[in-house]
Amino acid sequence: MITQYLKTIIFVCLLLCFSALSGYAQEEIYERHIQVSMRVMGHEVLLSAGDSSSRVLPIEKEEDRYGLGFESELQFKPEVLVVTIDSAVKKTGIASSYIVEVEECVSGKVVYSYEIGGSVKQDLVPCVNRMLPKACYRIFFTIVEPNNLLHSFYEPPVESPKNALLEAKGVNYLAFGIPGLALLLLIGLFLYSQKNKPKAKHDPNLTSIGAYQFNKKSMELSFKGEIIELSSKEADLLKLLLNYVNSTVEREHILKTIWGDEGSYIGRTLDVFISKLRKRLEADTSVKIVNVRGIGYKLILKG
Repeated sequence: MITQYLKTIIFVCLLLCFSALSGYAQEEIYERHIQVSMRVMGHEVLLSAGDSSSRVLPIEKEEDRYGLGFESELQFKPEVLVVTIDSAVKKTGIASSYIVEVEECVSGKVVYSYEIGGSVKQDLVPCVNRMLPKACYRIFFTIVEPNNLLHSFYEPPVESPKNALLEAKGVNYLAFGIPGLALLLLIGLFLYSQKNKPKAKHDPNLTSIGAYQFNKKSMELSFKGEIIELSSKEADLLKLLLNYVNSTVEREHILKTIWGDEGSYIGRTLDVFISKLRKRLEADTSVKIVNVRGIGYKLILKG
């Protein structure tokens, strides 16, 4: 059963994914609205110039401005152009302040420009009575301040320098966002699976002695993959010393526990088995079996 933790991760991932898709869709819709509005503006400019048959060429976006091109040459008075474009802007609602620049197609020189709204106290519209001769012109439209109502409806994301750089290189940041969310989800699933993974059962027969592992049942010591088999007496003696690790075990107690009443010779036998265990454990210097003179033996584990 999926835990509440995993449900939360999935919910957050889905929410972020929906938010990214929604923001991207809103930005696309906003951009398309501007493109349509520019075509409306171009159509109105042609009509004001007395041309009802020529086409408006595809809208071109150069950095932060939109370019209007026309199939035929045209002639116009600046004052008529100002009124025509302002009417189209108000009709489409794309901007509350803007800049218009008219360039010659061949030279690329700006032959006329003006600004409406913005931070200036009044509109900057120069030379309105001078007729521009018939020629090929391109009109560039820059939105200085979007229409507040329209902008709040579409809420296009504020473009950061980083996103601008990605877009300039043809990189769709959404293509990175969704895989990132998927990766986050996979990490959550992995953590969940690890959390609920059956843990290996602890073997009560295994005991650590420094770097060694002592299996009481099989009477084996293991050290870095090497298996050392112990005799039953060696194993019993080691178990007894482990029960009193870092404490002295009296000699008489060891003899009685391991050998019982097997005769007086077993005293020397104990010393032999202690020597054997020391040999078995010598690879780890943190493990020592020391002789406490006149009392017995002590298994010392350092650290």
